[in-house]
Amino acid sequence: MTDTRHNILLVTGPSGAGRTTAINALEDFGLEAIDNMPLSLVPRLLEGPVPPGGMALGIDARNRDFAVPALLDLVQALRDRADIALSLIYVDCNAETLLRRFSETRRRHPLNPDGEPEEGIRQELALLAPLRETADYLIETSGLTPHDLRARLAQDFAAPEAAQLVVSLVSFSYKRGLPAGADMIFDCRFLANPHWEPALRRDTGLSARVQDYVARDERFAPFLARISELLLFLLPAQRAEGKTHVTIGIGCTGGQHRSVTVTESLAGALAQSGWQVSTRHRELERRGVMAAGDGLADGGKDGSRL
Repeated sequence: MTDTRHNILLVTGPSGAGRTTAINALEDFGLEAIDNMPLSLVPRLLEGPVPPGGMALGIDARNRDFAVPALLDLVQALRDRADIALSLIYVDCNAETLLRRFSETRRRHPLNPDGEPEEGIRQELALLAPLRETADYLIETSGLTPHDLRARLAQDFAAPEAAQLVVSLVSFSYKRGLPAGADMIFDCRFLANPHWEPALRRDTGLSARVQDYVARDERFAPFLARISELLLFLLPAQRAEGKTHVTIGIGCTGGQHRSVTVTESLAGALAQSGWQVSTRHRELERRGVMAAGDGLADGGKDGSRL
C-alpha cells in the first residue's frame, strides 16, 4: 500500500553541530525547509497543505519559545497524527569539537553570549539530552565534513534524482598537508609560479591576470585536459557504485596561485559536462582572503567550511 502521509522532518541539535548544514541539504533534496521555526507556529503551519516533497523544520535553543518539554510534546502529537510521517533528526557533536568550531569562527554561544563558549556548550548539551534520547535519526558530526553530512542525509532522505554525485574541488598548500578526506590528489607544482612575479605575488588564482599567467605555461592546457578526461571517466563509475560525494585535492606550494587557478578551471570544465561541482580554497580561507562557505558551525549555504 502506498504511504500517503506527509513527510515531516524536525531537525535539532546543539549549536555548531551542523543543523543549518542539514537543513540546507534537505532543502536541496526537495523538501521545503524552514529554519529557526518557533514551536508555537508548527501546529498552525501543518494545518495547511504540505508540499509533495515534505517539510524540514529546524528548531533549536535559539528559538524564542524553545523548551525541551514543549518540543517533546510536539513530537509526540505529530507522531500520533495519522496524516504525518514524522522523523526527529538530532545532529550531534562532541563538546571538544564544538568548542574548536566556536573558537575558529569566534562566534558567541547563544546560551552564554557574554561568557566562554565552553560553558554554553555544556549547558546546551545537558538541556538537549532528552531530545537526543528520543531522536529517530542520530547523526554524529564530530568527524564529518559538511559534504560528509550531506552524503549521510542523502542515504535516508534524498530522492534518487536528488542524490546525484557531488564533486568537491579543494585547492591546498603542500606545506600545510593534504586535505582531510580527499579521494584523489593532483600536484600542479610543476606549473609556472606567479609567486616569482612581483606584480602578481599578492594576487590569487581567483584573479584574471594570475589565471592568464598560469595558463600561458604550455603544460597547463594538456594537464587540465588530461585531468578532465580522467575524471569524466572515473566519476560515472563512482556514481554507479553509489557514492554521493567525491573530494579532489589540487595542490601547489603555497595554495594561493596555481592550485586555485587549476581548481577554478577544472570546476568549469566539469560543470560544462553536467557535474554538480563545488570549490573550496583552503589556504585563502585560512588567510581570510575569501569567506569560507557554509560550515557545520551553522554558516551559509554551500557547505564548505567547518
